[in-house]
Amino acid sequence: MTDQERLTTREAAQRLGVKPETVYAYVSRGQLSSERAPGGRGSTFDAREIEALARRGARREPAASTSGGDLAFRTALTLIDKDRYYYRGVDAVDLAAAYGFEAVAEWVWTGEPAHGTHFTAPPQFLEAARRAVAALPAHSGAMDRLRAAAVAVSAADPLRFDLSPAAVLGCARTLIPTLVGALPTADARRPVEGRTARQLWQRLTPLAPDEQSVRLLDTALALLIDHDLAASTLAARVAASARAHPYAVVSAGLGALEGPLHGAASGLAHRTLAEVLERGGAAPVVADHLRSGRRVPGLGHQLYAGEDPRAEALFALLATVPRAADALAAARDVVETTARHTALHANVDLALAVLSVAFGMPAEAGETVFAVARTAGWIAHALEEYAERPLRLRPSGHYTGPRPPRPLPS
Repeated sequence: MTDQERLTTREAAQRLGVKPETVYAYVSRGQLSSERAPGGRGSTFDAREIEALARRGARREPAASTSGGDLAFRTALTLIDKDRYYYRGVDAVDLAAAYGFEAVAEWVWTGEPAHGTHFTAPPQFLEAARRAVAALPAHSGAMDRLRAAAVAVSAADPLRFDLSPAAVLGCARTLIPTLVGALPTADARRPVEGRTARQLWQRLTPLAPDEQSVRLLDTALALLIDHDLAASTLAARVAASARAHPYAVVSAGLGALEGPLHGAASGLAHRTLAEVLERGGAAPVVADHLRSGRRVPGLGHQLYAGEDPRAEALFALLATVPRAADALAAARDVVETTARHTALHANVDLALAVLSVAFGMPAEAGETVFAVARTAGWIAHALEEYAERPLRLRPSGHYTGPRPPRPLPS
């Protein structure tokens, strides 16, 4: 970084993870200095000041009120910077390429490399989870099953209220395989064994797993472990702030993840790709979305100016799988067709959709992968939050109703 390096308002906002108007709020409060850009259009900012402010934890929208709870999130888990993201300072894409899901999860949890890690579901936990899942209506989806399984395992674990780091890590290593094991297999005749990716594969598609396909899913799981303070992660941290046990933290995350703008977005992208393949091209499909005022699923991400690095990594792997060629071409067609209207890059939801379409998985498969992977991230954030002051995440509401006193309603 040179002494004279200046950033535009947009670049400064992206580096801090805030809206452009918030950058000017920092200026008005004396936290940043600015200069008029050449030609008098807009402002520029000292890159060193932006970096210093980011290190102080300003990558959040400032609280509307200084009273009430503490909204400063200190985290050593994930940094998103310049269209890349890092787990504890190491490039997450490189980690996912070099290690399996379990090893990367251990790195995010502890900061220590763990080779040969294997997660195991205790039989009594697995039995409780499967009983709960079996009691659900036949039309229940994977997210319904995962939520039911998390609650059932919680009730089966008498040590769930032990929030010591060792106990929480022990919970994580058993909860993840239990959640996967509670899902029905796509082919009941095939024995289910192996690590998380192999076990999950056999619950997403009846196609027999091979090393290439398992590696693809394993990489996807590792890439999705954490992504800073996404909505589900914020929900998980709020629960942990109230000292909810790890199972409840995961339940909070699962509830937020199910929204169509979060985990369920990959299902929308799946249906879009399936329609593109059915109609022989992206043009009519994209046109239908734009005509009805809907955004095209699987495109754009507020934290990346270019292509989502998770999508980029998965597309590179998918390009080596002959079975994925048609779905991958459909995804590229969607991106190129939409680019004529607006410059949006592919995000991880589109990459997950290529995976699910190519291997005959249900539309909700991407969301399932997301939920299993992000469970590891929610536990990591719970570990951080348990070390903070309890109930610090208590913002003050801005009351806009009628002023009291008012008479009792008749």
